[in-house]
Amino acid sequence: MRKTLLVVVLAACGGGSKQVGTTTEIQPSTSVPAEAAPPATDKAPAGAALESRSGSSVTGMVTIRPMGDGVHVDAKVAGATPGKHGFHFHMVGDCSSPDGKSAGDHWNPTSVAHGAPTAEPHHAGDLGNIEVGADGTGTLSIHLPGLTLTPGDKSVIGKAVIFHEKEDDMKTQPTGNAGARQACGVIVETP
Repeated sequence: MRKTLLVVVLAACGGGSKQVGTTTEIQPSTSVPAEAAPPATDKAPAGAALESRSGSSVTGMVTIRPMGDGVHVDAKVAGATPGKHGFHFHMVGDCSSPDGKSAGDHWNPTSVAHGAPTAEPHHAGDLGNIEVGADGTGTLSIHLPGLTLTPGDKSVIGKAVIFHEKEDDMKTQPTGNAGARQACGVIVETP
């Protein structure tokens, strides 16, 4: 199934299609009880394959599952420079431009200030940072209350996922000073 997802996502990224959605404010939490986490072998109902942008070699995979009062996001990246890197949902599901700017701004349907995913206020798309190790790989696991995979203004389906060049400082407006968009993927339902 992962190969099928990759083909669908790459077609969506290269096709220049644009999708815009809105949602209400969310209050993410990065801690998830072990008993609430889905089994690693279950197929995720949605995901995004991250493709390199802005001349980088960063690639990755994002899986998204419904969980409790929201969704749970697991991301894995490779080919990145060591350190912290900003990670966000962007409002347009379009990764067609070489610099990733076709994905638009952070997903911010309530027009609030940028911030940490556990602070108020923050954009619906503020996911914090991914810590990348010396081997160029990194992971992020975060629970996002209030978001869904079902149609509506809280749905993450059709949004873009962006991996940034630098650390998100969680305060500089409106982007956290996270730098260039080094990888981009469009969130799609898994066939």
